[in-house]
Amino acid sequence: MKLLIFAHVPPPHHGQSYMVQLMLNGFGGDCRKPTDRSSGRNGYGLDCYHVNARFSKSLEDVGELQASKIPLVLFYCLQAIWCRFRYGVDNFYYVPAPGRSVALYRDWLVMFLCRPFFKNVILHWHAAGLAKWLETAVQIRTRALTYRAFGQASLSIVISKYNVADAEKLLPRRVRVVNNGIPDPCPDFEQSVLPRRQARFTARLKLIANELPGQGDLEAAGGEPRVVRVLFLAHCTREKGLFAAAEAVLTANRILSERQSPVRMKLIAGGSFVTPAEKAEFDQLLKNPEFGSSVTHLGFVSGAAKEQALREADLFCFPTCYLGENQPVNLIEAMAFGLPIVTTRWRSLPEMLPANYPGIISGQSPDEIAVALLNLLTLEIGSNLRHNFLNRFTLERHLTGLAEAIRSVEAPECLH
Repeated sequence: MKLLIFAHVPPPHHGQSYMVQLMLNGFGGDCRKPTDRSSGRNGYGLDCYHVNARFSKSLEDVGELQASKIPLVLFYCLQAIWCRFRYGVDNFYYVPAPGRSVALYRDWLVMFLCRPFFKNVILHWHAAGLAKWLETAVQIRTRALTYRAFGQASLSIVISKYNVADAEKLLPRRVRVVNNGIPDPCPDFEQSVLPRRQARFTARLKLIANELPGQGDLEAAGGEPRVVRVLFLAHCTREKGLFAAAEAVLTANRILSERQSPVRMKLIAGGSFVTPAEKAEFDQLLKNPEFGSSVTHLGFVSGAAKEQALREADLFCFPTCYLGENQPVNLIEAMAFGLPIVTTRWRSLPEMLPANYPGIISGQSPDEIAVALLNLLTLEIGSNLRHNFLNRFTLERHLTGLAEAIRSVEAPECLH
C-alpha cells in the first residue's frame, strides 16, 4: 500500500513532529530516498512518500500568521500532487491542527488543493480539542468550511478515547484508536534505574521519619537523598505548567520547613522558552534567592543530557493546560523511567495513567500541586508506571496498530 505522508519532521522539535519521524522511520522511510529504503519495509506493508511540510523554522513561528507560509503551502501541495501521479500514490495522510485559526486556514488550503487528487484521506489527530473549539469559539461559516475540508475522511486515527469526539464530529468513514509509542529509552531499567530509585526512596522515608540513613543507604542512593529532584520536561510556557510547577516546589519546601523535615525539593526544568516575555519573567524570578535556590533551568535537552535528567529525577511534574495537549511524549518517557508523575486532569492525560492514579490534580494551583508532590514522596509507584509503559506505549505496539489502521482503508467499509 502506497502512502503519501504530508507532515513535517524535526526541526522544530515537538511531540507531533517527533511522532511523525518515528512513524516514517518505522515504516521504512521515504521511497524516493534510497538511503531511507535500505532497511526495507519492516513487515508493515506500507510504501511511504514523504512531503516534509515544514511551515515553521522555530517554536516561536508555530501557529503564527506569516505571509511567507502561503507559498510554502502551494509548494508542498504541488509536491504531493506530483507524487500522486509520478508514483501512483492514492492515500493521503495528514495531521490536522488544534483549534487555532491560522493553522486551520492552512489546513483548509491543503485539503482543498490536495484532496481531490487522492482516493483516500487519512487524518491523524495528534492534538485534541478541535471539536469543542468549533462548537464554542467560531462562526457557523468556519464550521461549515472545516466540515467541507475534512468531512467524510476515509479514516480518522485518534490517540486516545478522549479525542474520538474530534474525529466523529467530522463524520469519518472509520475511526481507530492507536496510542502513541516510543522506543524504550530505558531498557536497563531493572538493572540500573530501579535499584537506585528504590534506595533513594528508602533513604527518603528514613529522613522523613527523622532517622539517619546508613552509609550503605547513602551509597546505594547515588546522591544526596535529602534533595528530591522534581523534573519538568516540556516547552517552557505558562500553559505547559512551568511557572505553576516552580511555585509549587517553593510551596512544598515551605511546608517541609514547617514540618522541620530535612528533605527539600528542587525543580529541574528542561526545555526551551517559546516567547521572550516568558523567558524574561522566568529570569527575573531566578533573581529571588528562594526561587533561585529551588529552581534550575537546563535549557533544551536531548540525547544523553535528557536521559541523565530522567535517570536522576525522583518525581516528574507536568501541570499542563495546553490547548492541544493530548498524549504527550514527555509523560510516556517519564513512565518508561518509572518516575512518579504529577499532572493535570486535562484532555487525555488521566487516560494515559493507571486507574485511580494518585498524582492527578485538577488544574494549575501551586498549592494543589505541592500537596500532590508531597504525597508522592512516600508512595512507591514507579514500577507500576514502568509496566504501564511496556503494556501500552512501546514503539512496536504503536507502529503495529498504526499500520493496521492505515491498511484498513483498503478493506470493505463497515459501520463504526
